Amino acid sequence: VLRTLDPKDWKNQDHYAVLGLPHLRYKATQKQIKAAHKLIVLKHHPDKRKAAGEQIVEGDNDYFTCITKAIEVLSDPVKRRAFDSVDPTFDNAVPSKSEGKENFFDVFTAVFERNARWSSKKHVPKLGTIESSFEEVDNFYSFCKSEKTRNSRTWMKRKRRRAQRKKEEMNRIRTLVANVNQSVFCVSQARQAELEAARLAKEKEEEEAKQAAQQAKKEKEIQKKAIKKERQKLRTTCKHWNYFADNEADSVKMMEEVEKLCDRLELTSLQSLNEVLASGSKEDSKAAVDKQVQEVNAQLQREREAEVQARQAARSAEQASGGGGGGGKGWNEEDLQLLIKAVNLFPAGTNARWEVIANYMNLHSTTGMKRTAKDVINKAKNLQRLDPLQKDEINKKAFEKFKKEHASVAPSIDNAVPSERFDGSDGNAAPWTTEEQKLLEQALKTYPVSTPERWEKIAAAVPGRSKKDCMKRYKELVEMVKAKKAAQEQVAAKSKK
Repeated sequence: VLRTLDPKDWKNQDHYAVLGLPHLRYKATQKQIKAAHKLIVLKHHPDKRKAAGEQIVEGDNDYFTCITKAIEVLSDPVKRRAFDSVDPTFDNAVPSKSEGKENFFDVFTAVFERNARWSSKKHVPKLGTIESSFEEVDNFYSFCKSEKTRNSRTWMKRKRRRAQRKKEEMNRIRTLVANVNQSVFCVSQARQAELEAARLAKEKEEEEAKQAAQQAKKEKEIQKKAIKKERQKLRTTCKHWNYFADNEADSVKMMEEVEKLCDRLELTSLQSLNEVLASGSKEDSKAAVDKQVQEVNAQLQREREAEVQARQAARSAEQASGGGGGGGKGWNEEDLQLLIKAVNLFPAGTNARWEVIANYMNLHSTTGMKRTAKDVINKAKNLQRLDPLQKDEINKKAFEKFKKEHASVAPSIDNAVPSERFDGSDGNAAPWTTEEQKLLEQALKTYPVSTPERWEKIAAAVPGRSKKDCMKRYKELVEMVKAKKAAQEQVAAKSKK
């Protein structure tokens, strides 16, 4: 095909077809154009053909001139744009108004996508759909009405064609926009009709719901008045028969039962009972009332029993689950006391508090049961929800256990001399108060280890406490600090892993 080209008529040739890109045309990139040109040059260059024994026409009369002109035009943006503006394959057709009325978006979307290639802007807004927002529609029509967009293709043609072609192109674009506006008006009217129909349907639905609610309210008021009337009739009839009693006490008791019937019976039951009372004798009326009273009392008893059973089941489930946690692990008195001690030892604000508490319990518990942070949190919450009596019972058991553990004193030899660390005095067994604790801590800072007769001076700084009390309390504090450090270090090691 290239060999048949006339070098003198290169201005009318299809440059994309010359380079083998007729399928891409204006969509071809510069990279694709250069690659196609390189392949053709390697095959059709005069030196290549001459080396192969082909006779070459001298000067610009060789068909290779057509290849040179094609790459010259397509590699220059301005020249390429001028060539694209007269592309014979471009579809100039403008849909009519009738075509747009039937299926506006399917018809005009393709048209605007074809004409978007002539825009000087890279990002051309889409026509959109029936669901497009107002901002999207306004952006599209503002773009279409801009002078630069309408004249972009015309500007290129002005370089190549007469003023008449400019006028034709302007008329084509104007016709397209006018047809779109007319079709949009029809589509807008149809859309508006749909929205109006939807609005009317919604209003109708709301009105029906409102009327149904009013009717239900009206029926409820009617039923309420009917129940009130039947209750009053029941009270009047029973009062007429002196509540079927022979003495004042039975009369008062039956009056209470009648009020119970008024509260519990439905409208139909009240109406049936009143019919029996109106047509029957005193004995028949009393039997009917007694029967209703027994049924209501039986129903109340069943409801009370069901409530008690539900409460007991909930309490049993809570106890079985260890207060909502622990994965079914039981909690004995020792673990409860250890948990209370750990909660006090590691107050709120401690880093990874509940993990530390769980590790502390796992280190000091004798049951061998491994607790997680979730277990101790749930159990602590359960202890907070306990009744004051139950809390007092737990504290009482803890104190009794403490006394039992500290009641046994190691047997001592009669002639034994008390050590310097613990003298022979019994000491004060009362728990340490917050004020005493502060005094002890201050005395420990005031009198360091190198102070002579240190513990005597510390004991003198804490009124009501002996040397032995202060030394024992100090030892307990040291053990608590060590345990706290160990638990925190274990949590830190786990977090690093």
